[in-house]
This record gives sequence, C-alpha cells and structure tokens, in this order.
Amino acid sequence: MMRFKAVVAGLVILIVPIAIFAAGTASHNITRQSLEDKVRGGWAGQMIGVSYGAPTEFRSNAKINESEITWSPERVSNSIQQDDLYVEMTFAEVMDSKGLDATTEQYGEMFRDSKYSLWHANAAARRLLNNGIKAPLSGDPRYNAHANDIDFQIESDFIGLMTPGLPQEANKYAERVGRVMNFGDGLYGGMFFGGMYAAAFFENDVRRVVELGLAGIPAQSRYGRIIRDALDWSAQNPGNWKKTWQLIEDKWDRDDPCPDGALLPFNIDAAINGAYVALGLLYGNRDFGKTIEIAARAGQDSDCNPSSAGGILGVMLGYDAIPDFYKSGIPALADTKFEFTNYSFNGICKSTIERARKVILAAGGKIEGDSITIPNQPPRPPKLEQWNPGVPEKRIGLTDPSWSWKGAWKEEKGRGDDAGIKWKVTEGAGSEASLRFTGSAIIVVGSCTQSGGKADVYLDGKKAGEINAYIVPRTTDNVLWHTYGLKQGDHTVRIVTRDDVDSRSKGKRIAVETAVIFRNP
Repeated sequence: MMRFKAVVAGLVILIVPIAIFAAGTASHNITRQSLEDKVRGGWAGQMIGVSYGAPTEFRSNAKINESEITWSPERVSNSIQQDDLYVEMTFAEVMDSKGLDATTEQYGEMFRDSKYSLWHANAAARRLLNNGIKAPLSGDPRYNAHANDIDFQIESDFIGLMTPGLPQEANKYAERVGRVMNFGDGLYGGMFFGGMYAAAFFENDVRRVVELGLAGIPAQSRYGRIIRDALDWSAQNPGNWKKTWQLIEDKWDRDDPCPDGALLPFNIDAAINGAYVALGLLYGNRDFGKTIEIAARAGQDSDCNPSSAGGILGVMLGYDAIPDFYKSGIPALADTKFEFTNYSFNGICKSTIERARKVILAAGGKIEGDSITIPNQPPRPPKLEQWNPGVPEKRIGLTDPSWSWKGAWKEEKGRGDDAGIKWKVTEGAGSEASLRFTGSAIIVVGSCTQSGGKADVYLDGKKAGEINAYIVPRTTDNVLWHTYGLKQGDHTVRIVTRDDVDSRSKGKRIAVETAVIFRNP
C-alpha cells in the first residue's frame, strides 16, 4: 500500500509541473548579461556554500547541528581546495576539449588519470578505471559498492549551469557523466540537481524549482519518493524545518548500504543528502544565508549540501543579488585556479557560458546580439533503475567466531578515524580467511594501499572473484570484495592470498577489517 501511494503521488507530480510548464510561453528569453550574472551566481553560491559548511562536514550525523556556525567573507578561499568544485571541473574540461558529444568512456579516461583526493563512489570508480574496468561499468553496482552514494550529485552542478531552461539536455549530459561513478539513485541525484539548476534560470518560486527538479527523475525511485515527502511535509509544516527534518530522519535515514555507514549514524547516501538540499531551498525562501544555514544544519555531508543549495539559489538570485557579506571575498581570488584544474572562478564562468551558448543553439534556441531565446523544454524522467543490496543486518568484526584464519595473519592497529580498530594483515601467498554468514549480500571491508596484494575469493566453494588491494595514490576505498543477489541463507566466503601482485604495487599486503552482511527486505 505504501508503495502504491508513493507511485501515485509521484505520477501526479510528474504530470502537474509539466502541464504548468507547457502552459506558458513557447520559449524563454534572457539577455546575455542576465545569463552571465546567473552563471556567476551559481558558481559563487557553490563556493560560498561549501566554505560555509566545511567546518561542519560529517560532524552531525543523524542529528541536527545546533552548534554555532560562523562566516567571514575571506573564508571562501577554502573552496579552492574542495572536491565539490575541482572534480566537476574535470568533466567540464572534457567537454571543452572533446566537445559536447564526449562519451562516458572519455569522461572515465580523464577521471582515471586525475590526481586529486577521492572517496566513496568516486574513489571506487577511479580504482576500477585504473584496474581496467571502463566506464560505465566503473559506476555499476556489480563493481562499485558505493553506487548510491552522493558523489555525482555534488559534481553535477556544472551541467545544470550550462543548460538554462533545458532539463532534458541536463539529463542527457548527466547520463553520460554520472555513470562514471554512480547508478540508480546515485545518478538521479545529479539529474535532480541539474533539473533544479535548469529551472532556476527562469523561476522565482523555490518550491516550483524543487518540483521541476523532481519531475526529471522517476517518481517511483527511492530518491523521487524522499523528495516528494520533503515537498509534502514542508507544505504541512511551514516555518518548521526541524519537524520536516525529523520526519525525513524517521522514515528515510536507515538501511544505507555504504560500508562506512551501514548500521552506523554516518550516511553519505545521495537521496537523504539531496533531501537536505531541498530543505534548505524550501525553508530558506530565497534568503541566501538562511538557505545555506539550514542545508548545513541538517547534518551529514554538510559542506556539499549548502554548496549545491547555494549554487541553485545563486542562479535564481544572480551574482549581483547575493549579499556582499557572503560574496565579498570572491573578487580577491577570482583569477586563482582551483586545485588540480585549469579554471579559476572567472575562467569556469566564461567556459560555462560558452558551453551554454552551444547547448542552447543545439536545442533549437537563438542568439541575436545580447538577446537569447531558449525553447520551452519540459522535464522528462529516464527509465527507472534501482540498486538495493538488501537491508544491512550485521557488521562482523574480526573477533567474531564466524571468522577463521589460517596462515601468517597478524593484528594491526587502525589509523585516523579507524584508531583502535584492528585489522588482520598478511603478506604473501597461502594465508586464508573464511567467514560463515547468513544473508543475501556481503561487503568485505579492509585496507587498500599502494602496497596492496592479491587474493582469490571463493563463495560456497566456487571461485567468485579476486581482490586487488593495490590502489592508486590519493584514492580512499576500503571495499575488498562484494556480491549481492544471493539466495537468502547460509554462505561461506573464503579468501586465499596470492603471491603475484599488481605491477605498480610496492608489497603484497592484504588487510581485512570487517564484513557487512545484508538480508532480503
């Protein structure tokens, strides 16, 4: 019954905004000056939002951040080192160098060779790409256990900024770029954001912007249903964003499949973090400071979320209308290049406007002097795809009797956030680790380094894959091996270490930390 209601409600939302959109004029008109102002507002909003939220990132998980959050304009310089910005510029550079028809594989090739630090779906994708798994398989959950994570969502802003009023064009580019590292809801996060950006160029009502963004993704998806709830509950609780946050928390902050968040307060899922962006927009009501504050106080990935909320609202307001209190630190660094990129603030704005010009013309628009005409293009969702390995049921630590160990395994202390957690570590061939579990999916978690070794994996006595624990520098991924879609029941995983290694590796290290077990819903 709950699924039926969600689908029906979603279908209504798909129809209503499109009907409203279609009932308007046959095209949108914007001056070049206004387009430039809005593009600059979008990039500035991202820079301010990520810098504003940076000190709070993952400091408030599964709870509202009630601590003091301060701002001073010079803090925007933090944005120069932020992955929220420099990663998306990698894909913008592919478009600028290869053209707008660049393929998913071409985006993957440039991403593979990037040198900046990456985590989660991004890190898993770069690791896979460097191991010969090409895009789009690098974002497929058969290979990438982080496929529902936030990564493409926080890198999709540049697509919306180059597709003003053109949500179908935004989805087209999102489909090509997003599959490098994500799938299903992880992909829809980027489409939702792209749709909101596209709408923000011509809409003054933030609620309508969120609705039009929702209309561009499948209503039946988990992502679509959580945004539908955010819209409904915000209408029922005007002026009380914390009540709506709690409703979202109670219903949706559960069963995160990410091995770093499963059965833990940490949640880097695209959908719930996307709902926090929607909260900031819906309750911020076009007030820039209030919008990024709510998106940050909602918690979890609380620098990425105000970055996107600030970017979308920055388009609606335009750069000139963003309060000086927030943007006055930008001119001093407007020609400073973002780390690992060839773009400064001024440079990426210029590049975005040029790409927008090409997209508009290709979509049937016209540019005559300073006058730009953009055809009316209603949102259109892609075909539904979902990935769900099941319900996380248990984390099996190394001292659990379900594990058995043979060979030269030794205990080793963890590092950083893992301080105090033991790894079981071995080097060289012939060591074995076996785990008996009951469930329908498993993720074996460990340590991947530049000294990683190799191992064979057997599931219920049959060869099921291998582990290559080597990983390229500045890439943080802890998934040694995973599988899903098993028959619910008893299974055994056996890991047998090998003597051969990746040619780039400095050692033969295999380190096991834990296993996350899932059951059928």
